[in-house]
Amino acid sequence: MKLDRKDILKALETITIAGEGKNMVESGAIANVITFGDEVVVDLVLHTPAMHIKKRAEDDIKKTILELVSPDAKIKINSKVEVPDKPEVKGKSIPGIKNIIGVASGKGGVGKSTVTANLAVSLAKMGFSVGILDADIYGPSMPIMFDVESEKPVSVMVDGKSKMKPVESYEVKILSIGFFTAPSQAVIWRGPMASKALNQMIFDADWGELDFMLVDLPPGTGDIHLSIVQSLPITGVVIVSTPQAVALADAKKGVSMFMSEAINVPVLGIIENMAYFTPEELPENKYYIFGKEGARNLAEDLDVPFLGEVPIVQSIREAGDYGRPAAMQTGSIIETVFEEITRNVVREVVSRNESLPATEAVKITTMAGCSAVNKK
Repeated sequence: MKLDRKDILKALETITIAGEGKNMVESGAIANVITFGDEVVVDLVLHTPAMHIKKRAEDDIKKTILELVSPDAKIKINSKVEVPDKPEVKGKSIPGIKNIIGVASGKGGVGKSTVTANLAVSLAKMGFSVGILDADIYGPSMPIMFDVESEKPVSVMVDGKSKMKPVESYEVKILSIGFFTAPSQAVIWRGPMASKALNQMIFDADWGELDFMLVDLPPGTGDIHLSIVQSLPITGVVIVSTPQAVALADAKKGVSMFMSEAINVPVLGIIENMAYFTPEELPENKYYIFGKEGARNLAEDLDVPFLGEVPIVQSIREAGDYGRPAAMQTGSIIETVFEEITRNVVREVVSRNESLPATEAVKITTMAGCSAVNKK
């Protein structure tokens, strides 16, 4: 008896793989069917490595061919498992924004917003176009740090739609919930309302062309973080921590969240803030008030890059309070510190974009002021 390929395919259209709605032929699970007289070879492609699903699919194919085509058919099944790659980037991309960097910390009070502000102005000084999304809904700091507390985003028409135009200061575009509330007003919102406000600042804004958007995330691991990674294709995150054990324990949780299977966002590295105290009159002296090299050691333990350390210097605090980020102090130690850290961040972004599978993040094409991008 000679088997007909069309009869076999028609028979296989009556069965499905467990967990899938379409029949085996329609879903593409049957990659090919070849007949030789009373012999038939079926190439089966599965998208799950579970052995019980594979065995059931093979049994269903044999049973169906024997019952609906020929009880004398000699059947051989070549099974192959092809598990699709997990997407490295989640969320909806924003046209014109090349790289979105989250700045996070497991613990509050470690200077995350200060680091974000100084990274932004350092990137702008290097020639990059930069924006900051202040996602710290309950404690927005960027309006103060950029001396734009009294500013309000204006409405502009883009492609027939009304959009918010970010406030610009020191060549950095900024949007913050602080622009929409009184300085003394507390934001008392539940998670869903905060997430909705964030989505408006992300997608209802005219950000224009940006090489980098920095997202100043709130402390901890909660609703806002999940909303951000679900809404935006995050290129990577930078973790900020101080050296003491209490802060490092929370920073470790922050790294764990982003590296978890569910989130799966690359961690670009760890920055140690308040690494040591240096008096202005004794710039060579270092006093390790909160411990020494804690974040550096954590980065080594977690096998993530260490991006640099920021000392405790009075001018950093003063600059933040006065609304002029300290990295803008030409010729200062702080300018040098943040330039080095910023170069390291850019290097890691470039390396991440080159080494990971194609994602929605666009590679950087300008490297003004940046060190070599290849890891040794």
